[in-house]
Amino acid sequence: MLWNRVRQIAKNLCGKKLRVRYLPTLLHSHMDKPVVEVEVRNVLPTSAGSAVFLGNSEKVFVIYVDHAVGSAINMFLLGTPKPRPQTHDLFADVLSGLGAKVSRIVICDFADTVYYARLFIEAENEVMNAKKIVEIDARPSDSIAMAVQQRAPIYVARHVWDGVEDMSIVLKKMEEGNAEDHPDLPGM
Repeated sequence: MLWNRVRQIAKNLCGKKLRVRYLPTLLHSHMDKPVVEVEVRNVLPTSAGSAVFLGNSEKVFVIYVDHAVGSAINMFLLGTPKPRPQTHDLFADVLSGLGAKVSRIVICDFADTVYYARLFIEAENEVMNAKKIVEIDARPSDSIAMAVQQRAPIYVARHVWDGVEDMSIVLKKMEEGNAEDHPDLPGM
């Protein structure tokens, strides 16, 4: 009942079919593969949108997103109030109203210059007295925005992490204001 409504709302918002799992079967999802926990290190504007720098103490990599989602991620990071709810706020309000939350995201693949992510939503199943996990195929940009907004962990699949270029030096130079001296970041 309740989850049928969640599926319908998410399908309307995301255009994707949802996969519902119960906690014991979650072991067969993307979380049974090796992952690395990361955080958003910075979001910086580019001529084509925004560069979202994700990483940890080991390395940093970048995902390019459109300006609107980059701004949303920045607003969530900074706690900036908005006069009206944006799309990510709407989806979070729907989840909250249904007793659900984003539990984590996994950036699970990279192919042909495109990153892929899974958004994990968790709720108590009042009928079966168990946790229910909904795993949604989502854009990494939207997944990152939702994770930052709800303070959920962000993971990167180990094979993706091993394949991305370390952009720590680029981020450091950009934060110091020397971005024009470093041509390694497209769209700057």
